[in-house]
Amino acid sequence: MQVYVIDDEEALRDSLSWLLESRDLKCDCFASGESFLAALPVLPQDTASCIILDIRMGAGMSGIELFQRIPEVAHQWPVIFLSGHGDIALAVTAVKQGAFDFLEKPFADNQLVDRVFEAIALSRQRQTNASQSEVIRDRLNQLSPRELDVMEGILNGKANRDIAIDLEMAVRTVEVHRASIFKKMGVKGAVELINLLQVLEV
Repeated sequence: MQVYVIDDEEALRDSLSWLLESRDLKCDCFASGESFLAALPVLPQDTASCIILDIRMGAGMSGIELFQRIPEVAHQWPVIFLSGHGDIALAVTAVKQGAFDFLEKPFADNQLVDRVFEAIALSRQRQTNASQSEVIRDRLNQLSPRELDVMEGILNGKANRDIAIDLEMAVRTVEVHRASIFKKMGVKGAVELINLLQVLEV
């Protein structure tokens, strides 16, 4: 479990680092968004992580600007914004854009740590979904164009006879394609196939 604290106030970085590490959370701190982006390529990508980000920093890019520039690799890491009273509207907008949460300064230590653990759990789930999605896409790539056509009919709840009419093929041919689709996708039937593909929608 990893937490990245990005804040231009050294005292706050130090206090957050002490707090998080006292709860067995590894913490790395950055004084600016630029320094975090520079370090990102060498940060471990397979560790469940979250980011604590000050919404307004004195020099360089703001927390909002960094949030909008975080590349896809870090999108699995939920972002908790720290905001002053005058930044609540910005923080709410950030949450609507996909941030995990925001806490108004001053915040309770236990409240922050609880949200961090929840964010890390979400990060872990996102990693699992991403791994599953990669496997599913690999399986989909094994399907022939005709099998993809038949699968579309299956996903729309059509019977083999109706699929055969739509695709102008024999019912037996649809049955063969259907069996091949289930085998390649590693499922036993249409319901399992639908549930499997829902992972790609998460």
